[in-house]
Amino acid sequence: MTHKFGISQPVRRREDGRLITGTGSFTDDVNVPGQARAVFLRSSHGHGLIRSIDAGAARKAPGVLAVMTGEDLRAAGVGYIPYLPLGGFTMDPPTDTPRPALAQDRVRHVGEPIVMVVAETVAQAMDASEKVLVNVEPLPAVTDVERAVAEGAPAVWPAAPDNLALTWRYGDRAAVEKAFTQAAHVTKLKLVNNRVLANPIEPRSCIGAYNPGDESFTLTAPSQGAHFFHRVLCEHVFHMPREKMRIRTSDVGGAFGCKEQPYPEDIAVLHAAKMLGRPVKWSGTRSEHFLSDNHARDAVIEAALALDASGRFLAIKATILDGIGAYCSCHGAHISIRNTTNGLPLMYDVPLLDVEIRLVLTNTAPIGPYRGAGREQASYITERLVDQAARELGIDPVDLRRRNLIATKAIPYKSASGQTYDSGDFEGLLDKTLVLADWDGFDDRARASAANGRIRGRGLSCFVECVGAYPFEGADIRFAPDGTVTVVTATQSSGQGHETSFAQLATERLGVPFDKVRIKENDSSDLPKGLASVGSRSMIMAGSAIAIAGDAVIEKGRSLASHVLEVSKADLEFRDGSFCVRGTDISIGLLDLAMKVRSLRDLPPDLPATLDSTGEFTAPGLHHPNGSHVCEVEIDPETGKVDVVAYCAVDDVGTIINPLIVHGQIHGGVAQGIGQVLLERIAYDDDGQLITGSLMDYGLPRADNLPALNVDFHPTPSTKNPIGVKGSGECGVTGSIPAVLNAVNDALARAGAVTAIGLPVTPEKIWRCLRDVKVPKARRRGPRPRFA
Repeated sequence: MTHKFGISQPVRRREDGRLITGTGSFTDDVNVPGQARAVFLRSSHGHGLIRSIDAGAARKAPGVLAVMTGEDLRAAGVGYIPYLPLGGFTMDPPTDTPRPALAQDRVRHVGEPIVMVVAETVAQAMDASEKVLVNVEPLPAVTDVERAVAEGAPAVWPAAPDNLALTWRYGDRAAVEKAFTQAAHVTKLKLVNNRVLANPIEPRSCIGAYNPGDESFTLTAPSQGAHFFHRVLCEHVFHMPREKMRIRTSDVGGAFGCKEQPYPEDIAVLHAAKMLGRPVKWSGTRSEHFLSDNHARDAVIEAALALDASGRFLAIKATILDGIGAYCSCHGAHISIRNTTNGLPLMYDVPLLDVEIRLVLTNTAPIGPYRGAGREQASYITERLVDQAARELGIDPVDLRRRNLIATKAIPYKSASGQTYDSGDFEGLLDKTLVLADWDGFDDRARASAANGRIRGRGLSCFVECVGAYPFEGADIRFAPDGTVTVVTATQSSGQGHETSFAQLATERLGVPFDKVRIKENDSSDLPKGLASVGSRSMIMAGSAIAIAGDAVIEKGRSLASHVLEVSKADLEFRDGSFCVRGTDISIGLLDLAMKVRSLRDLPPDLPATLDSTGEFTAPGLHHPNGSHVCEVEIDPETGKVDVVAYCAVDDVGTIINPLIVHGQIHGGVAQGIGQVLLERIAYDDDGQLITGSLMDYGLPRADNLPALNVDFHPTPSTKNPIGVKGSGECGVTGSIPAVLNAVNDALARAGAVTAIGLPVTPEKIWRCLRDVKVPKARRRGPRPRFA
C-alpha cells in the first residue's frame, strides 16, 4: 500500500521549517563552554621555501594562548591527510603528497595554512596573527595543467619532477587505433573542463575538544558522513582507535562533495585542544573557502570519435590532463579516473574505448569531488563529440543519437567500460524529452528570436551515470518508549531532505505514521556501519539498508505477535502497519506491539526481546541513472551575452521516493551546470595568485540566470537494490553542461560561425567568434538585457 506519506508522494520537506526560519543549528552556531578561538595565517606565495617563522611578538599579544606551526605538529607526531582509494575500482596509487595541517618546509599554494594563532577571542587571534613574521623564499610556480607537464616546468613535488602524479590507461589501444584507421569519419575536439568551486552557502567551521580523562577527541564539523572522517583522522593523522574520536555534525548548509573529508584546520584545532586543555573553535570565511578548500574540475582533454559510413560509432579515445592541485585530496584522483572512464560510453553502443588520464600537480588548491565528480566530464566529452560529428556529417543530431542508442531489448547491457546497465529505456526516454521540449517547434521560436535581433540555438544531451555502490551502508530502526521510531544511518544530509525521504521510506515499509518517524545521522558515537553521503548514494545505499532493516522488524514482529496473540505465525499477515490474523478481525499494530513487548516478562528464549533491528546493504555494483536534456539559448550578437531561455530534462532515476525532492535535486544540478558553462571559473595568475578569490570576481548563477525548468521522469526501477532507486544527485549537472554548450555552439553555427567554442563560455569569446559574421540586424522589441 502507498500511504499519503509513503513512497512516490510529494511530501513537503519537514526540515525546511527550521531551516528557512533561522532555527537550524549549523556548526558556527555551536559554542561550548571555555572555548578558545583560532585564526590561520596563510601563504601569500604560490610556491616557496619556509626559511623562518618569528612568532615571538604574537605570543606576547593580549589574549593569545598559543601560536603553532607545522614543526610543532610534526614534533608531536601528528600525521597527514592522505590519498585513500575506494573499493570496487583498481588503480595504482598516485605520487604520495601528504597534506599537513600546517605547512612544513615549503608552501605549495596560495592560502595554504602556515601558522595557527589561538586566543580568547577571534579579534585577539587576528591581531596577533598580523604580528607573525614568516620568511618565505619564493620559488617558481606553475598553475596551468598544460604548462605543468611541459619540459622545464617547476616541480611541485620532488617525487614527481615532471608533475605527473599518475598516468592511467584503460582500453584496447591497438583495437581502437585500427577502428580509427578504418573509420569513414573521425571527429576531433580539444576541450577544457574549467576549474570551479563548490561554494556551499555555509563555509566550513570546526570545534576541537579533548578529554584527558579517557584521552579522547571530539570534533564538531560540517561533514558528509562521520565514518570517513574517522578513517582519515584515526588511522592516518592521530593513530588512535576509532572509539577515541567522536565526530558530531549539526545541520550542514550544502556540501556538493567539498565537505566529504577532514581538512588541515580540523586537525590543527584538535591538536590545539589537546595542548591547551580546552576546546578550540575556528570559523572559516568565504575567502578562506576560495583559498584552501578543495576546488573541482580543471582538465584539458583531447578527444576523438570514430564513425563508420552509416554513422555508427566505432570507438572513442580521450587523453586527459586532469589537474589535482598541490596535494592529492583523499578521493580526488580516484573519482576523476573512475567516474570519467566508467561513464564515457553514455547510452550509446560504443564497442571500444581508449582512455589515458594523467594526473597533474600544480601550485593551486587541491582538487576534490564536486557534484558530477567526473561523470559530468564523461558526458561533456562524448556529447560534444556526438554533436560536432553530426554537424560535420550534416546529420540531424537526434538522428545520429538514435542510430547509436542502446536498444531497450539489449538491456542488460555491458558497456565498453565494463559497466552493466541493468535497466533503462533510452529510446523511450529520448522520445519523451523531444516532446516535452517541443523539439519540432524550434524553428518558429528561432524566427521569433531573429526578429528581436537574437540568435537562438538548441542543444541536446543524452547521458548515463555510474553512481553509488561503494562499499556498504547500514541502518538501525529503534522503537522508543514514547511511541516513536528512530531510523539511524551513517549518511549525512546537507540539503538533500533525508529527514523527509528516509521517513517516507520507513512509513511505507512499516506502515507507521509519518510523524512518528525520527531520522538520526549526525553523531559517530551512535551510528551503524557505513560511509557517507557522496556520489548520489544515500538513497541507494542507506535507503536499501532501511528497507532491509524494516524487513527484519516485520519478521521479528511476526514472531512476537504470534506469541502475544497466541496464534500461529503462519496465520499472521502484515498489512497497513498491523499484524492481522487471517480470516478474523484480530490484529495488533506494530507500535502497539513494540510497547507491549516492553512490558512482557519471561519471553521464550527463541523470541527476540525487542523489535529494534539493523539492516546492512552491499551493492552488487554501480547504479546507472540516465537522462536526456534539451537547452535553448539566445545570443545577443552585439555583446556576446547568452541567455538560457528554455530548459527541459527527462531523467530516469529509478523509483522516486519523493518527487518534490527529486525535482529539487535536478533543478539544483542544472543551475550548477549552467553556472559552470556561463559564469564560473577559478583562475590563477602565473605566480600562483588566486585572481577570482571572492564573489566579486567569481560569478554564481542566480534566479534571473535561469528560465523555468521543465522537468519530468521516465523511471525504470533498478534491479540492483531492494527499492529500485538509482540516485538523482548528479543528473542535473551531468546533463546540463553539454546541453548548454551544445546550444551555444548550435546558435553560433546557425549564425555562420565556423569555430566552436568551449568552456567557459564568455561574452568576449562569443563576440570574437561572431565579429566576422554578418548577423542580420533587427529592431529590438524589448529593453537591452543587462549583464549578469
